[in-house]
Amino acid sequence: MSPANEPRLSKAERTAQAREKAREIREAQLKKDKRNKLLIGWGIVVAVVLIIGIIALTVMQGIQNNAPIADKGPTPANGNVHGGVTLLKGTEVAKSEAATVDLAALPSAPPTKPATVVAPGAEAEAGKPVKVVAYIDFICPICKDFEANYGEMLTKLRDEGKISLEYRALGFLDTRSTTNYSSRAANAAACVVNTSPDKYSAFVDLLFERQPAEGGAGISDNDLKKMATEVGAASIDSCVEEKTFRPYVKVATQEAGVIGVTGTPTVFIDGKQWAGQDLPGELNKAIAAKTAKK
Repeated sequence: MSPANEPRLSKAERTAQAREKAREIREAQLKKDKRNKLLIGWGIVVAVVLIIGIIALTVMQGIQNNAPIADKGPTPANGNVHGGVTLLKGTEVAKSEAATVDLAALPSAPPTKPATVVAPGAEAEAGKPVKVVAYIDFICPICKDFEANYGEMLTKLRDEGKISLEYRALGFLDTRSTTNYSSRAANAAACVVNTSPDKYSAFVDLLFERQPAEGGAGISDNDLKKMATEVGAASIDSCVEEKTFRPYVKVATQEAGVIGVTGTPTVFIDGKQWAGQDLPGELNKAIAAKTAKK
């Protein structure tokens, strides 16, 4: 039947038909709105769960990072009781006897800063290369500059057997991060020298290369573990997680304050504190004096 022959709907029928169409459209819209509300609701639930999870993780990490550190603990293999690790030629590290450090064994700090700072174990040794001892902090920008300016020269003198270079990594600037990064990084370095002494120098270089800005969280423990693997060291996972050498770092930091070290880097050349000028010249003088005594 052609449209022309179709029966014409009455006004009431057309109205009823329009109402039915409107009802169908309205119901479809209501279903769509309900579905969208459900999706939004579940999205909010998921977002809240994620936020709670992130907050919980942050709180747990904060608790772990700020948990009290014991006052007594072991030195790492190849690390001395003053918090130091001594680099010789190439990747060689001076051997040290296993020992225990104890905060209670440190002397009391003098009432005023001594006119001359004497670093224990930094004095010249007869018949041995000039001893350079550097108190450092891995979040300290000036320490990074020191490495950038003098690292190549110090490495060359080490390789020539003219000096030894001892790093004493401190937690002086723990307050410059939200996670005690200085002490965590120093602990990680101690973990590396404990099992992979030949990778210690490379790990120190990488810590300075990737030095985080002050004021933030610093490099995470997980990333410190990955960095150790990156330089070829054996796994330090359990050592980092258990904070094995945090007491060692704590005692070294306290001892540095007791003797009068007030900032990093603080450098000693055969026991004499470097004044901060002409390091190559000062080293050459010390090397020449030692050579003349042979």
